[in-house]
Amino acid sequence: MGFTESISTVFSKYATFTGRASRSEFWWFTLFAFIVSVVLRIGHLGPGRGVGILYLAWVLATFIPSLAVAVRRLHDSDRSGWWWLIVLIPIIGWIVYIYFQVQPSTPGSNRFG
Repeated sequence: MGFTESISTVFSKYATFTGRASRSEFWWFTLFAFIVSVVLRIGHLGPGRGVGILYLAWVLATFIPSLAVAVRRLHDSDRSGWWWLIVLIPIIGWIVYIYFQVQPSTPGSNRFG
């Protein structure tokens, strides 16, 4: 799956927490969201500028689809979406989460599709 196809797929499945998402779908969307976030944050740097309304709108608009694609990606490696909560454990949780997200898909069908 390519860059633009990944972004359109994630936004078309805005709040779909069922099914599976490929590695490319997850990582291309993550890269896109990161780049847009950095650009919006840089645009609002400076004294007295605060967070920036565009950045805040971006975070609010992409929170649900980002969570949904992360859960679908965990499903693709035959893990429950509840494993996403491991990010709440400082440092170690993020390392385990990234490890889960870089794992290859389970071949064929699994319990999530």
